[in-house]
Amino acid sequence: MGITIESALPASPCVRNCCLDEQDVCMGCGRHINEILAWHQASAEEREVIIAVAEQRLENRKIQTRRQNP
Repeated sequence: MGITIESALPASPCVRNCCLDEQDVCMGCGRHINEILAWHQASAEEREVIIAVAEQRLENRKIQTRRQNP
């Protein structure tokens, strides 16, 4: 039983909490709409970059929220 190409790719960070903010960034996973649309054609390396950038967006959002609501 071999590894399929799909199973070798990083999994989608989607958490099924899809709602875009005013910058077209998903409030659930942190991906921009263009990254969401490109996900299925993205290589493993591109997916890893998308995930890293999305995680940073979510962290930045948390920090900003804490600053606004001390």
